[in-house]
Amino acid sequence: MLRPMALSSLLALSILQAQPTAPNPDATHDSVLKLVAQVRRADYEGDRAALQRLHGELKPPAGNKTLAARVLYWRGFALWRRGINGFNDNVSPQELEDDFKAAIADFNASLAQDPSFVESKIAEGSCYSNLVYLYRSDPARMQEMIQHSSPLLKDAMAADPDNPRLAWVLGPIRWNQPPERGGGQDKAFDLYDRALDAIHKKPSSADPLEPSSWGEPELLMSRSWSNLNKIKPDPKAAQSDAEAALQLVPYWHYVRDILMKQIQDTLNKSR
Repeated sequence: MLRPMALSSLLALSILQAQPTAPNPDATHDSVLKLVAQVRRADYEGDRAALQRLHGELKPPAGNKTLAARVLYWRGFALWRRGINGFNDNVSPQELEDDFKAAIADFNASLAQDPSFVESKIAEGSCYSNLVYLYRSDPARMQEMIQHSSPLLKDAMAADPDNPRLAWVLGPIRWNQPPERGGGQDKAFDLYDRALDAIHKKPSSADPLEPSSWGEPELLMSRSWSNLNKIKPDPKAAQSDAEAALQLVPYWHYVRDILMKQIQDTLNKSR
């Protein structure tokens, strides 16, 4: 027979074991970080299959709106970049459209959790801008996408005008806009130059879950492409920027295997 003290100890232990373990927010944060690191790697490597898989693995946690907004951002990021990478792989327009629309849904869900989260506005605006390009033969649909994109990007400009990722998204828009509407190639270069200066002056967030953990390689890549494709191409400047981007991300498929080849071909023709 158990003594009363031993019996009470067993009862207390059984009660403790029956109680649900409280979730560890640090564990959730760390598990998300691992998936985000894989998303970013798959983006640079042009691994569209991995981006699709990782999108499904990123699950927003309940009870923490700030963290949920970031997880939903990276879910959308996976398909946003899957679509952008698809342009390099001659993927069908319908598949690209599906990727951008699904990413938009995730960015909308992120903003529902945190309406002030500028990064999701920037990314969603970019998705709509890519749809503008896909619908370029249909003026009515193009205008519809512009009407979605413009308010998001204007809100971002008002809230965080020096955001490097905003400059990266606005650059191609300015590049394709006529000067009388505030665009032109020089405007795109100005955006990239100022954004790169801002990155060097202001360190990114210590938390790699924040989107400020990316931007500099992308700006260097865009400036490289722009130097190669401007009215008076400057392939040497393009090469310098591409090499700088590869110093930061040596395994970037687009820059290493596509853009650098285009630059080298242009340099060879000029000799």
